[in-house]
Amino acid sequence: MNKLFGHEYIFNNFIELYEKDILPNKILLSGKRGIGKSLFANHFVNHIYSNDNEIKANILIENNSHPNIFRIFKKKDKKNIEISQIRQMIEFQNCSSFNNKIKSIIIDDLEYLNDNSTNALLKSIEEPNQKVLFILINNSGRNIPDTLRSRCIEFKLSLKHKEIKLIVDNYFNDEIYHNISNDFVNYYTSPSFLIFLVKFFRENSIDYLNLTIEQFIIDLIKNKYYSKNHFINKNLNIFIELFFYKNINRSKKISYKIKEYFYLKLSLIKKYNLDLETFFLEFEEKLLNE
Repeated sequence: MNKLFGHEYIFNNFIELYEKDILPNKILLSGKRGIGKSLFANHFVNHIYSNDNEIKANILIENNSHPNIFRIFKKKDKKNIEISQIRQMIEFQNCSSFNNKIKSIIIDDLEYLNDNSTNALLKSIEEPNQKVLFILINNSGRNIPDTLRSRCIEFKLSLKHKEIKLIVDNYFNDEIYHNISNDFVNYYTSPSFLIFLVKFFRENSIDYLNLTIEQFIIDLIKNKYYSKNHFINKNLNIFIELFFYKNINRSKKISYKIKEYFYLKLSLIKKYNLDLETFFLEFEEKLLNE
C-alpha cells in the first residue's frame, strides 16, 4: 500500500469510531481530485481486514480481489458509471461475507453516476444493513445529487502546502517540488497532478524550472499534446485555470468575462467530444499573441 500523507487526523478518527462500533456506514469523502481520497479508503479498509490471518489483506486490496470489498469506478472507455455496475454491487451486497466480517463498497468517481445508476444506488443504500460499509468518493467542484449527499455523513479532505511538497518529493525520492515553476504550483494543483506533470515534462525533455504557463500552452498547441497525451487532455481545464489565475486583470483583454467564455466553450467541447484545435487556435489568437 502506498504511504498516506496529510490525512492522519481524520484517519485516526475513523479507526477510533470503527473500534467503538459507532462509525457511520454511509460515508462520503469529498475533496480535490488527486489528494489521496481513494488511497485513504484503501488504507482504512486494509485496517479493517488486516486481522484476517487467513489472507494477506493488503495484497488482495491492492489487486482489487478481496472477497469482502467491492469497488466501482468509471471505466476509461465509458462516460458514466453504468447501472450494470450498480447491479453487480447489489449482487455482491446480497451474498454472504467472508469470515462473517463487514463488507465494504467503495464507489470512486461518484460524480459520474448517471440518473439510472444513481436511483439504483439510492435504493441500495437506503436498506438498513449495518454489515455493509459504503465509502463514496467525490471530487469537489463536481455536483452530485442532494438526495445522495443527504444520506451520507460527509468528511472533507484537504492537504496543506507542506504536505503536497512532501508527497511529490517522496514520490520521486528527490527534492523535486522546489524545481517546478511557480506558474504550476498553487491552489488548483494537487500532488497527483504535479507528479504526472513532472513525468510529462521529463518524457518530453521540457525545462520545468523556468517554464511559464504561457510558454507551456503555446507548446501544447504547437505539438498538439491535447490530442496525443491522456494526462494533458484530461487536465486542460486546470491549465486554462492556471493561465487565468496568473493573468486575469493584468491586461485589458484578459477579464473574468473572457475567462467565463473560454470555460464554457471548453466544457461544451468536452461534453460533446468536439474538435479542440479550433478552441486553442482562438485561445492563442485572442490571449497569447501580443
